[in-house]
Amino acid sequence: MPTKIAIAGIMGRMGQVLANMIAHDGRFSLVGGTEAPHSAAIGKNISEALNLINAHGVITQSVAEACKDADVFIDFTAPKATLAALEQIVTTDCKGVIIGTTGFEPHENELAQSYKDRLAIVKSGNFSLGVNLIANLVEIAARTLCDDWDIEIIEAHHKRKVDAPSGTALLLGESAAKGRNDKLENLRLAVRDGITGARPVGGIGFSAIRGGTIIGEHDVRFESDNESIILTHRAQDRSIFAKGALEAAIFAKKQPNGLYNMKDVLGL
Repeated sequence: MPTKIAIAGIMGRMGQVLANMIAHDGRFSLVGGTEAPHSAAIGKNISEALNLINAHGVITQSVAEACKDADVFIDFTAPKATLAALEQIVTTDCKGVIIGTTGFEPHENELAQSYKDRLAIVKSGNFSLGVNLIANLVEIAARTLCDDWDIEIIEAHHKRKVDAPSGTALLLGESAAKGRNDKLENLRLAVRDGITGARPVGGIGFSAIRGGTIIGEHDVRFESDNESIILTHRAQDRSIFAKGALEAAIFAKKQPNGLYNMKDVLGL
């Protein structure tokens, strides 16, 4: 039986990549999609709006309507939209939610996670296999190297990205902090501007680049006085995130309610 999917922001860049991938994969069926109230796509058949054969339902602004026949809802939108969607999803029979949204404030993150008792949620700052493998390597490196190795995370994204550091950079930072048996909030260094003084020992620094159409580039640098180790990931196509999100959808459909991440999905 195909896993029935509804997509948030189905006419957006990630929404269209997901829809096209679903239409060409027999493991899934596209049954619903949402758009913002002002979208010209509201009321159109998904198959017509996206020129897809294997798609059903009408594009709507109502998450509950989009999810009425869905097993899993996939959301790569914005924090406020994701939180509003969760509020509606729990009123439906939709079982799972895949959250690729980034830029949550701490209180918003806690609120999103609070739905874990009513839904099977897979939430991640990045859904690519490569990034999650790199995150494992970052944790191992941070655990192995002493605190006198400085950790710097440098990320680059397209000019339309509104949050910084990226969700992926924070995911990598959390892995580094875990390797050092601490929380990122305790090790994260302030943004550098002006006379900042010497770098504190053991901290984790972030730098963000925004420009052009960069899909996603991340470097984790481990710097000692005598040598450097650099772990790098480059995203060439958004399909890597869609592929991971769909694997997560299959996973979520089979799980009891709870909060999961891509390490759970990939068995890392």
